[in-house]
Amino acid sequence: MLTQTIGNTIAPLQNVSLCSQAITNAMNRAEHLPGIIALYGPSGWGKTFAATYSANKHRAYYVQCKSAWTRKAFLKAVLEEMGIAPASTIYEMVDQISQELALSGRPLIIDETDFLVERKYIEIVRDIYESSFATILLIGEEHLPAKLKKWERFHNRVLNWIPAQPATLSDSKILANIYAPDVAIHDDLLIKVVEASRNVTRRICVNLNKINEISKLEGWDEVDNSLWGKRDLFTGHGSIRNGVSG
Repeated sequence: MLTQTIGNTIAPLQNVSLCSQAITNAMNRAEHLPGIIALYGPSGWGKTFAATYSANKHRAYYVQCKSAWTRKAFLKAVLEEMGIAPASTIYEMVDQISQELALSGRPLIIDETDFLVERKYIEIVRDIYESSFATILLIGEEHLPAKLKKWERFHNRVLNWIPAQPATLSDSKILANIYAPDVAIHDDLLIKVVEASRNVTRRICVNLNKINEISKLEGWDEVDNSLWGKRDLFTGHGSIRNGVSG
């Protein structure tokens, strides 16, 4: 996991803090309250950063869903994360997962939950919850809440909806310590990075890495917007060469 490499460095990122606090609240909830929480937002906004940090902090089981997974593949992935040999049938695997969550008291984090919703597997997660009453964090794209409205019995069991937040200047300063550790980047250039990246965490990381590499080549110990000059920053859009039409 990323956080095993960089330790607690990303903890102050706002989406990391939101996610971790939501898990803490769900784990400490009153007995009559539901234990499913959902973090949702556009791609690249640092939701997986938040998930991996929270998984380490709370000793959560973490799985990232894939588009090709069947119900059985999803359950096998969870059991593999738990270190448990899967049973032969789906209902037995649901029972295995539920029992482990109930006995261990550890949360379950499901990333890319949209795949489960789109393939109509999401009720399996509700089955696991109903049998364990564990804290379960779902992570998905911006329209995850709307998608889950079609599954009323599931939707009613969500304790908290957490909208991911766009990256800020403060976030970029924290990320600079990770992706550009060899150069001091002034605020005026970091502001330009955030704007060019359109507040998308993933693009900010790409730009900070680029600044770090160019600073090494140029021998810079620090860099501001003036020194950076007219050099390009990554915006997420591919450039169109002169004379080439779409």
